[in-house]
Amino acid sequence: MSEENIYHLLALLRIEGVGDIMAKKLLTHFGTAENVLNAKQQQLAVIDGVGSVLLKNFKDKSVFEKAKQELDFIQRNNVEVLSFQDRNYPDRLKHCIDSPVLLFSSGNINLKNRRIISIVGTRQITSYGTEFCKKLIEDLVPLDPIIVSGFAYGVDIVAHQLAMDHGLQTIGVVAHGLNQIYPKPHKKYVAKMEQNGGFMTEFWSNSNPDKENFVRRNRIVAGISEATIVIESADKGGSLITANMANDYNRDVFAVPGRTTDKFSQGCNNLIKTQKANVLTTAADLIYILNWDIGKETAPIQKQLFVTLEDDEQKVYDYLLKTGKEQMDIIALHCDFPIYRISGLLLNMELKGVIRPLPGKMFEAI
Repeated sequence: MSEENIYHLLALLRIEGVGDIMAKKLLTHFGTAENVLNAKQQQLAVIDGVGSVLLKNFKDKSVFEKAKQELDFIQRNNVEVLSFQDRNYPDRLKHCIDSPVLLFSSGNINLKNRRIISIVGTRQITSYGTEFCKKLIEDLVPLDPIIVSGFAYGVDIVAHQLAMDHGLQTIGVVAHGLNQIYPKPHKKYVAKMEQNGGFMTEFWSNSNPDKENFVRRNRIVAGISEATIVIESADKGGSLITANMANDYNRDVFAVPGRTTDKFSQGCNNLIKTQKANVLTTAADLIYILNWDIGKETAPIQKQLFVTLEDDEQKVYDYLLKTGKEQMDIIALHCDFPIYRISGLLLNMELKGVIRPLPGKMFEAI
């Protein structure tokens, strides 16, 4: 996108009363931001939602100076700018009615043809949540997903760190401009994140991390992803807002169940109880529900010579060798494992290249 187009879009968005939805209406009608800004009052008046107050605001010429100041910041700091009209704008986010007209990003973000999941949760993550997140991301590594979160304390930063540790691309969606880092102690992670991933925001450089910005930030986290995963949450919190937004966008939502007495499992348990989230016990649950086919869409997993199987895995493998192929529920029944256990075993065996999934929750030995 040219600097001229960015300049005019910035000016349009600085007009009081022009939010994302109104801006999209105007851009759809007039084609470009420059055309909108040059339109006559009677031309603007025919657009649904444009009243006398907004027409008056279009006469405010100070928006051009504000746009110039922001464009200077963008140029000085090599900020990438994407418009919702751009081909490279995130596909899933583009289909959200209230998605940002402009996205600002830093780092090396590549969303093209990639699996993208958001991981959110409490800022007071427990050892249970940390261990679950660790195992989940370890098991997802062969599928090379992008891990999105909000760069906050707790679940967010744990998810970012684990993604970086395993060489996965990770994106921090922040609730402020790219001229600052919040929270400040997380500044130490910035360079590494920008090497393989980076940061994304809709907020201008003069925007601070105000409370209301976090809710707006959450819709990007929910909208950009194929699925949102809630690791831990109390009965109220920002991660539940993100989960509800994901539901509104018709995205899959997953929640990690916990004991009813655990404070930071109450939100997840309620999402599951009210059928607003799928139960997530292992990475296999996610892979199955999202229909991620390891064999077709990732680098082939070669069967190793002299593969070492754990005792439980060997039991399942021997059963499948005898039966040829079978449904997961039947495998669990005959091998005497609970479903949550068998799903994890099957995923591990699939990653070792000794079994493969088939349609209808079927598996067969290779």
